[in-house]
Parts: sequence; structure tokens; C-alpha cells
Amino acid sequence: MTIMPDQQTQAVTGAFGYSGQYITHRLLDQGQQVITLTNSPNRVNPFGDAVEIHPFDFDQPHKLVETLRGVAVLYNTYWIRFNHKHFTQADAVRNTITMFNAANEAGVERIVHVSITNPSEDSHLEYFRGKAKLESALKETGISHAILRPTVLFGKEDILINNIAWMLRHLPIIGVFGDGKYRLQPIHVDDLAKLAVEQGELRENVTIDAIGPETFTYLELVQEIGRIIGRKRLMVPVPPTLGYFASKMLGLLVKDVIITRAEIDGLMADLLYVESPPAGETKLTEWISKHSETLGRKYTSELKRRVDRKRSYESN
Repeated sequence: MTIMPDQQTQAVTGAFGYSGQYITHRLLDQGQQVITLTNSPNRVNPFGDAVEIHPFDFDQPHKLVETLRGVAVLYNTYWIRFNHKHFTQADAVRNTITMFNAANEAGVERIVHVSITNPSEDSHLEYFRGKAKLESALKETGISHAILRPTVLFGKEDILINNIAWMLRHLPIIGVFGDGKYRLQPIHVDDLAKLAVEQGELRENVTIDAIGPETFTYLELVQEIGRIIGRKRLMVPVPPTLGYFASKMLGLLVKDVIITRAEIDGLMADLLYVESPPAGETKLTEWISKHSETLGRKYTSELKRRVDRKRSYESN
């Protein structure tokens, strides 16, 4: 097992965002020097002068190389959840490959890359296909790497768990796509950050299913959230097409993309489940219990986070 020296420059994509912020906190707590690459340099900065800010410069790879020169470890959380007129998953794949190549040219020693469970280049789902392409591209660089494959993240700035709770607080009936028996293994965002930083200290090539200690069917997950926050609701199975249409109508009201058809297909194909030991320790049920009074009180908009690049994730 090869371990890196105690202090070297670390680069984190999206340090003012969700998982990137937790990774950055842990690195700074270790006394590491941290820079961030971001599309949101004007977003609320919780780190002050402790983190040096750089643009991604995907369209100027030579600048990206110079930004990464001298960096020992690059922690990559950059991705796009759904396609939009201003951003696409194809853009994310192309941009990330540009960044990997720049890291290689700059002499970056290791990349810790956040992927997804069950990626496949043969998948008909662009999300899982794109993630698989990035894993292959990373391996082709020859850079020492750790690939982390989480399913669903939860935490204070969470979207999915928070918005399920929001719907339970506001809707008398909850529609469940199909039979709801497809599974999820949520991991706390700080458990993922802890795993990422631990892997940043090593140099062996690894791929890890970054899952939490609890497994739920989707139906069980919604029921458990409702039970803990005191909002038990009638769960009604609906065909995926009808469920997608209903979520799209609700999305118009909250001005967000609540869920995409591809995400529904990925859920129902059981792609957020793996037969692996847990990599995280925090139980979702215990976390919800601690935050039951505040969880779901306010809707959290993914689209607002993407469009408004000044407000903090916590305030969205």
C-alpha cells in the first residue's frame, strides 16, 4: 500500500456545491492546501481564503493544465443530473475527459472520481452510459485512481430525500412507480467524503461501491420517511408513464425537474442496488429521525442550483 506525503495540494471540483463541499471540509481539517475548479466562482463561499478558486476552463485546456500543475490529488464530483437547454450529460462527459487529459499532462498523481452504481457503456440510459465512458477514460490515462460508485446521497443539502419528505407533507396520496420493489442503498454525503479523502491518500487503483448500511425498496423508503416525520400517506402504484406525467405537472408548479423518465427507468431496473458490503456507517433512518422537524419543510430545487450560481446549496 502506497501512501502519499502528509501535505500536498489537493484539487476539488465544486467545493461550494454538495459532495465537493464535504470533501473540502475534510481536507482542510487535515491541514491540506486546497484549490477548487468550479463553474460557480460567485456562489457563497464557506471557506473564505482557505480555498483558491479557479474556473474549469474546459474550452481552454492549456489553462486547465496550468491550474492542475502541482496538484497531487484531484477529487472529481463534476456531473450533470439531467439534460437541459443550458447543460447536457454529453457536455459533462466531454468536459470531464478534457479534465482527465489535462490532469495527466499536468502530472496529477491520483484522481478520486465519483461515478454511479452499475455503469455500463451498453446501457440505453445516457446517465449510466456516460458514467461508464468516464470510468474507461480515466483508466486509459494511466493515472492512479479510485472510482467511487454511490447510489443516492443524503445530507443537509440533499434533494431526493428532502423532496420526498416535502411531498409527504403536502400531498394526501403518493404515487409509486410500478410495484416499488426496486432497491436503493443511500449513503450519507460525509461518509462518501470520508471515503474519498481516505482513497486520496492511497495509490492503488480501486473501484468501490459507495453504499450505505441500509437497503430499502423504494416503497419502503417512502413509507419509512413518512413514518418518521409523522406523515403516513396512502401509497398508490402507478404506471411509470403516468407517474412521470404527474411528476412533470408537479415540476411545473415548483419550477423544477423532479425526476426524469431515465431516472425512473434506472430505479425500476434496480440499478441503484449492488451486492456489496456497505462503505458508509450513517443510517438514513437515524439521520431522518434527527432531522424530522426540518426535513421537507421547504422544497429543494435542482434547477435553481444550476441556474442561480450565487446562492449557497443550503439556501436553495
